[in-house]
Amino acid sequence: MEPIINIVLPVFAIVAAGYLCGARGLLGEDSSVALNRFVYWVALPAMLFRAMATVDLERVYNPDFILGFLGAVLLIGIVAVVAARLLFRRSLAEAAIHAMNGVYGNSGYMGIPLAITAYGEAAALPAIVATVINTALVVGTAIILIEFGTQRGSNPLRVMGNVVSAMGRNPMLVAPMLGLCWAAVGYDLPVPVESFTGILGAAAGPCALFAIGLFMVGKPRSEGRVEVSVMTLTKLLAQPLLTAVMVLMLFPVGELWAKVAILMAALPTGAGSFVLAQAYGVYVLRTSSVILTSTVLSVATISVFFIFFPPGG
Repeated sequence: MEPIINIVLPVFAIVAAGYLCGARGLLGEDSSVALNRFVYWVALPAMLFRAMATVDLERVYNPDFILGFLGAVLLIGIVAVVAARLLFRRSLAEAAIHAMNGVYGNSGYMGIPLAITAYGEAAALPAIVATVINTALVVGTAIILIEFGTQRGSNPLRVMGNVVSAMGRNPMLVAPMLGLCWAAVGYDLPVPVESFTGILGAAAGPCALFAIGLFMVGKPRSEGRVEVSVMTLTKLLAQPLLTAVMVLMLFPVGELWAKVAILMAALPTGAGSFVLAQAYGVYVLRTSSVILTSTVLSVATISVFFIFFPPGG
């Protein structure tokens, strides 16, 4: 229980600090937008590039783990998009964020530290693989769907051209792709570049979480409760359960890798969803609500996880 408290509560406290600063008038509503732009265009791309550029591609290749973890993400993501479109009558762009909220975990700032604390340094590798999937595939797919959903042109070729162009300018997609290209070359990052991206990247998580708190000031609490509840249940219950089936039965992996896969699937929604939602002006209020709700409830759900998969076991 102590590792959960020590890692989850500080995340919630940063959101609360942002809310208090906004509620007290120390920072206005525009501060949330400014912080989010800093995260979107500067800090998060630096973090994503550094994370991908320092990955050992040979070590992260574990076909069963990738198929199991990614398979659960894809299945739940597809169901979530369809549910958002049919049940909640959401646009494709909104449905993309809805689905991302249900599968995109807070892997960098909660998942990796939790995995290492619970299972030792050996758990870092599978946690990083899950983070790569989160970063390169979940974010990339969400961006593609959002771009398609926000295009108004009737000419399919023009729409496709606009989507490709927008993807080529999107820092949340370009940065990790450039990092993976660097990793494929096999060179270490130059020390100044590693320091630069490390310093900037370290600001991404706290600033995004703080911006969520600022954004929540004065916003209605009751709006979208059903949708928020569905996304929260999807993230904290459906994804880890399906992931468990995948990595324990359909694509069985080693015990440690299975534990880490399920743990990473059980994480609350990551702040990257809010960064993307606010950057596009799509589904922002519900996204901030699900991040806050899932973070608070994850104290209970991750505690249950550790009952079945105890630390050090």
